[in-house]
Amino acid sequence: MRQIIAAILAIVLIAGAVMLSKRIIANRKKPEQYFEKIVPTVFTQVVENQDIPLVVSSSGQLTAKHRIDLFSEVQGILEPTQKEFRAGTAYRKGEVIFRINHDDFSANLQSQKSNLYTAISNILPDLKFDYPDAFAKWQDYLNHFDIDQPIKPLPPATSDREKFFISGRGIFSQYYNLKNSEVRLSKYVIHAPFYGIVTEANVHPGTLIRPGMKLGEFISPTVYELEVAVNIAMMDLMKIGNTVQLQNLEHTQSFTGKVARINGKVDPNSQTVKVYITVKNPALKEGMYLEAQLNAKVAKDVFVVDRKLLDNNKLFAVRDSVLQSVVVTPVYFDNQKAFVKGLADGTTILSKSLPGAYDGMKVKIAK
Repeated sequence: MRQIIAAILAIVLIAGAVMLSKRIIANRKKPEQYFEKIVPTVFTQVVENQDIPLVVSSSGQLTAKHRIDLFSEVQGILEPTQKEFRAGTAYRKGEVIFRINHDDFSANLQSQKSNLYTAISNILPDLKFDYPDAFAKWQDYLNHFDIDQPIKPLPPATSDREKFFISGRGIFSQYYNLKNSEVRLSKYVIHAPFYGIVTEANVHPGTLIRPGMKLGEFISPTVYELEVAVNIAMMDLMKIGNTVQLQNLEHTQSFTGKVARINGKVDPNSQTVKVYITVKNPALKEGMYLEAQLNAKVAKDVFVVDRKLLDNNKLFAVRDSVLQSVVVTPVYFDNQKAFVKGLADGTTILSKSLPGAYDGMKVKIAK
């Protein structure tokens, strides 16, 4: 009996302890959590619209205005000349750049001259009896025939009968074949067409030259051209003869050039037009990169901002410590800045971009 009572008391005590613990847990209050709201600090600037002259900046690579690729039209062994045909060698106008051996061709040319001399000699007896009026001029031509000098023009025919007779004896065909050979002989020696420098030399004396082989490149180091791309919106202000300021990429040297040509075609992808600027300066070299400053129009009532601040033609203004987007009209862009319209004087706008910015965002202006 006592055991039963003790068991019942134990059960009651356990049940009471469980109920008491549940009540204590239920009555325990959780501490409230407080989160401090962070307000970002922003850098701002005050709008002051101005009339600003637009300067179109564009860069490009210099190329020589006068340049020729040296190719051979004949075959032979390249001979040494007074100056070594190497990159960097300068030649005056008319000076021999290179000479190809033409002994075989010269001998063949002399043979052609001899054949023409013989052919004219053979027709003199017929001319004397059948065309006495023409005999004297052909006799005189033969007397002054010099096999070591360029061939002189044939005497003009005074009648159709004389012309047919001369042609029938093959005189004209021999003469024009000879003239063609003389022209070809001149291609064995290349003279400098202007003062210039060899920038590329692919052969040296002793090389077997073949027709169509590129021998090198020759440029004039006095005048250069710079090709730059200009936005189509600025093309109405680009005129041939306009002065252009040029600088090297390090901005340590300045040069002055002029607009020489303007392409008539617009690049469909970039909507730009190629403008060609000529420049002269002893310090310039082909292949240098230069930056051109092209004076364009004056933009009225515009403000200059960092182009990174623009997002779909919108900027963030700060009003009562709250961000508010403002729609603007871009007038011109350069590499880093944007020229915009649509901002009222005195408006406070961001001067540095704020990641995650949105309309209505609270901010704190940096002092």
